Amino acid sequence: MNQTIDRRTFLGLAGLAGVAYASGLAGCASVPGTNPDFYFVQLSDAHWGFEGPPNPDARGTLPKAVAAVNALEPPPDFIVFTGDLTHTTDDPAERRRRMGEFKTIVDGLRVRDVHFMPGEHDASLDHGAAFQEFFGSTHYTFDHKGVHFIVLDNVSDPAGKIGDAQLAWLAADLGKTDPARPIVVFTHRPLFDLYPQWDWATRDGAAAVDLLMAHPHVTVFYGHIHQENHHMTGHIAHHAARSLIFPLPAPGSQPKRTPVPWDDAHPYRGLGYREVEARHRGEDYALQELPVTRGAS
Repeated sequence: MNQTIDRRTFLGLAGLAGVAYASGLAGCASVPGTNPDFYFVQLSDAHWGFEGPPNPDARGTLPKAVAAVNALEPPPDFIVFTGDLTHTTDDPAERRRRMGEFKTIVDGLRVRDVHFMPGEHDASLDHGAAFQEFFGSTHYTFDHKGVHFIVLDNVSDPAGKIGDAQLAWLAADLGKTDPARPIVVFTHRPLFDLYPQWDWATRDGAAAVDLLMAHPHVTVFYGHIHQENHHMTGHIAHHAARSLIFPLPAPGSQPKRTPVPWDDAHPYRGLGYREVEARHRGEDYALQELPVTRGAS
């Protein structure tokens, strides 16, 4: 039985209407009638601690997303948060309080295998010190069903860089990885220059991409830009995820990077999370962008 269809039917019954099934994208594949090897859920940019416009439900959106993910059947193999778990604050005590509250909420996830990485709101003011107290290392690797996953930190350096030491670590890790093995990279900022004028870039991201280019099966999932976006650098596909707090405008579509206004007629529009299905031993991925809705709590 096709598990993708099963989940989409279940989500519709649960009130999560408006599922957008993304297929035919570069670096992705949708194969009707086949079961995926596994799937995981990506959530990003919760900005816990943010208050005020444009999201009048700032303290409700994350719990709704947790409830929606808990309703998925079958459950994902694992969950990953690609940064900006909390909203920035100059107060170190408040930063830790927000991280503690965030952790308490996501501890309610039914899936226990959860991976975290920082965004600049979590880490750039203290080089990731508070984040590490609550969530561990800011960069690391793990393996799952034949796929090698790499978590890169391009936010703890306030200059928006990965840095020479981490690039050396990446090179050493890739040197030990079979080039035929599928690789998935998680990062917060895009590794390519999407729109540097809005800080939608990584200053030494090209160096990381150059290291990854020697591997033929690489896919990058990131956050930061609060919207879905798909881009290719050579054979490497880059996919941005929606935010859980407010959407941002398309790159360069307006003079300033201001949040998209809340639409009372369509609450939570532009907010959501993503299912990623690994097919054919993880070399291709099918994406489903799932919305957060009023009925998800």
